[in-house]
Amino acid sequence: MSVGQVERFTHDKVVQLLKTQLKYDYLGNWQDRSNNKNIEEDILKRYLSDKGYSIDLIQKAIFQLTQAASNQVKSLYDINKEVYSLLRYGVKERVHAGENMETVHLIDWKEPLNNHFSIAEEVTIKGENNKRPDIVIYINGIAVGILELKRSTISVSEGIRQNLDNQDAAFIKPFFSTIQLIMAGNDTEGIRYGTIETKEKYYLTWKEESDNNNLLDRHILQLCEKKRLIEMLHDFIVYDRGVKKLCRPNQYFGVKAAQESVRRREGGIIWHTQGSGKSLTMVWLTKWIRENVQDARVLIITDRDELDKQIEKVFKGVNEEIYRTQSGKDLIDKINTPHPWLFCSLIHKFGNKEEADYDAYIDELKKSLPVGFQAKGDFYVFVDECHRTQSGKLHNAMKELLPNAIFIGFTGTPLLKKDKKKSIEVFGRYIHTYKFDEAVGDNVVLDLRYEARNVDQNITSQRKIDQWFDAKTKGLTPHALAQLKQRWGTMQKVLSSRSRLEKIVSDILLDMETRDRLQNGRGNAMLVAGSIYEACKYYELFQNSGFSKCAIVTSYSPNIRDTKGERTGEESITEKLKKYEIYMKMLNGMNSEEFEENVKKKFVEEPAQMKLLIVVDKLLTGFDAPSATYLYIDKNMRDHGLFQAICRVNRLDGEDKEYGYVIDYKDLFKSLEKSVDDYTTEAFDDYEQGDVEGLLSDRLEKAKERLDIALETIKFLCEPVAPPKDTIDYIRYFCAINIENKDELKENEQKRLALYKSTVTLIRSYANIANEMEEAGYSKDEIQSIKQDVGYYEKVRTEVKLASGDYIDLKQYEPAMRHLIDTYISAEESEVISEFDDLTLVELIVARGKDAVDSLPKGIKENKDAVAETIENNVRRVIIDESPTNPKYYEKMSILLDELIKERKEEAKSYENYLIKIIELTKKVKNPSTSSSYPRSMNSGAKRALYDNLDQNEELALNLDNEIRTTKKDGWRGMKIKEREVYYAIQKYIDNDEVAERIFEIVKNQGEY
Repeated sequence: MSVGQVERFTHDKVVQLLKTQLKYDYLGNWQDRSNNKNIEEDILKRYLSDKGYSIDLIQKAIFQLTQAASNQVKSLYDINKEVYSLLRYGVKERVHAGENMETVHLIDWKEPLNNHFSIAEEVTIKGENNKRPDIVIYINGIAVGILELKRSTISVSEGIRQNLDNQDAAFIKPFFSTIQLIMAGNDTEGIRYGTIETKEKYYLTWKEESDNNNLLDRHILQLCEKKRLIEMLHDFIVYDRGVKKLCRPNQYFGVKAAQESVRRREGGIIWHTQGSGKSLTMVWLTKWIRENVQDARVLIITDRDELDKQIEKVFKGVNEEIYRTQSGKDLIDKINTPHPWLFCSLIHKFGNKEEADYDAYIDELKKSLPVGFQAKGDFYVFVDECHRTQSGKLHNAMKELLPNAIFIGFTGTPLLKKDKKKSIEVFGRYIHTYKFDEAVGDNVVLDLRYEARNVDQNITSQRKIDQWFDAKTKGLTPHALAQLKQRWGTMQKVLSSRSRLEKIVSDILLDMETRDRLQNGRGNAMLVAGSIYEACKYYELFQNSGFSKCAIVTSYSPNIRDTKGERTGEESITEKLKKYEIYMKMLNGMNSEEFEENVKKKFVEEPAQMKLLIVVDKLLTGFDAPSATYLYIDKNMRDHGLFQAICRVNRLDGEDKEYGYVIDYKDLFKSLEKSVDDYTTEAFDDYEQGDVEGLLSDRLEKAKERLDIALETIKFLCEPVAPPKDTIDYIRYFCAINIENKDELKENEQKRLALYKSTVTLIRSYANIANEMEEAGYSKDEIQSIKQDVGYYEKVRTEVKLASGDYIDLKQYEPAMRHLIDTYISAEESEVISEFDDLTLVELIVARGKDAVDSLPKGIKENKDAVAETIENNVRRVIIDESPTNPKYYEKMSILLDELIKERKEEAKSYENYLIKIIELTKKVKNPSTSSSYPRSMNSGAKRALYDNLDQNEELALNLDNEIRTTKKDGWRGMKIKEREVYYAIQKYIDNDEVAERIFEIVKNQGEY
């Protein structure tokens, strides 16, 4: 294939591929064919007739299908769902009243090759606005697939957006009522696929081994192969709570592998990493078991309330009724009867525990067994999060109840080495795995960035703390004192912990103001506290700081009984009382369950209104919130708990969420002390290395790489600057050798923009690593050198901006930039920036005269030529910008500026005299009213503009100004009729059309009119 093939070539190649290799019938080019539809009735009739259905039954079935497909009252989702139901389950009709219902199967799902597969190209569809999809795929005359193709140099995204446009009511939305598979592709990126109303960011890429190196050909052959296509449409489509979904490759191959295990009556483990769609994998496998295994019943076991609710929600979302058992006894009752076929059971908590109590649950099951108990049906037991340490106990108990059941374990985390052998003994081999690095590589989940933050706890006076402790414990017996000290360790813990929490709160609040997704409200964060009491303290500190968009979600539910006997009469209160008071204030009259549901809903759906959830154990598994971007950990965690917690922030959520960020206050990964190269050891040292490969990237390594590249980039950019690379050298390279040469200044604009951008990148890169440069591997000399380089290039940028007149552009940079500069660059530069923050150099000269020169950066003000060129260029910029408002006046100012520059270069003026003259000119340029040449009646900029450009005719200028003001209407600019009225008003006083046109343009540029 040659580079940059035209779209037609790609189009013809794909048509040939479908015709010759996949054996689709070619219906033709239907560009000029009238009445193209998504149901080609003639083809469908022939197919059904060949299947032996009577003509009357065929007509009734087609009528029902076309009625459903053409119903435009409902939404596209609902219409498509109804049509899919008819395709999948058949159309039920009776030929005559009183006869039995018959089912007309529009597609032969059991024998895929018995269907009629065909394609048509350039299918012109009539709609509100006609559209022409490149290729349409038909099964038995029913349009089920659409493919948009682009040339190799045009992004697949354009094809996706074209498909999305076509589904709009303004185009051919009705055609999509039967469509199941929507594709866009080119030779360089291959195929992206989705279904109706799939957003661009959720389009998928197929991933399957093949010897075919052309991505487009490979994906077509894999996705559109007849048996595969039939299987995808039958087994891997769901309508999930308003969103139609197709399977990802990992889900397809996971279910296929599980189907083979079920056929062999073998159990096993499906490990699909967190966030890769494990729940839908369960759904598709469950539906397949029900339809392919006689008397099948499916029981799903979870040990977290969040997971149990999520499983129920997913199944109900796809119209599969699932029963949630209420207790161990309820579970036994359901097993002992033939119904329901699908149910789930939560291993309920006992007492006030975060974790499920397996032993108590198993005891309850055994006590609930009735006489003559026997499981009814062929049981398939799915154990969610099967890695749990005690799941083996539950498995043994369930095996006693269901001796012939097939057990399939599902997990989103790798199995620990110490548990791996036991888990495989319990469930069997791995059925299918989809590891973290694979999911990241496939853009199914986001990569994670890790950052360790250290909060030192310095005690100012241990002696005073001990004195305070002794004073508070007077009168205690030695034994009582020993018990108290054993509980608290020392009072250091109490006194220092609040200070430490305050520092962390300040840290997080700073992130809320400076980190992009936290600042703009599209993302939010979770904070994992070490205990419920600490969570409450955190919440209180956030509230006291004025940060109200946060909440606590833990297993704690305040009860007045908990406070009994807790009041001591002291000013300070006990932990139990503190917890109770903070929670009651937060709940504000709501019960805990209702509050938690509201908070979670707001966190997911309105991240800007719920920016932080403070948790302990809850929500760290089974809680999917794509908005969650930052996870702050202030709790000692390991293994599964840590793995699952950090995966709360790896869900995809729009273009601006590039990573999930893990901020670690407990140094769980020991990165800074031990320079661990990849985060698959230490906290994860109980996992097999291969199982967690690619889980976290070394933040310092990445940050160092970014800083090195940024430095190299800016040095390369500045390399052509002539030695000795002083201020004037930079100005002449990035601005102009001859400052009065406006064209040269314009020509160098791109170089300046590259400098500004590179400097911003350098400052950001430096800011991200400034406090950890030694840990990143820099020597002390390198650290000092880099710090100087950053300051140096920041000064270069400031000087070039001022000299070129670009300085005002600083206001366009994001506010966070100011914070980075103030923090990491010396005070001198920060002061310079604040001096110019609200004033241009010209405005500063008008306000301060010669003193304005003192406010220039050191590199400029110490060089007379640099000062002169900087002022001249800024004045020139004002003259150019303002010239349309009064061409004659600013033409005169430009001539005066040219004369001053010429005199300076010929050294006809002393530097001091030059400064006086240039400042005087600057004031005239900025404020024309200061000129003594105007009559007193010329008291506005608009009048002065007319006076200057009408040969200084005072009477004409006044009369015309009055005429324009009485004629013009609001919003006249850009409105042809209103503009014409103003132009006619000018013509009343000016006969010459050319002069009238010139004056009209000046009037248009005057803000006063």
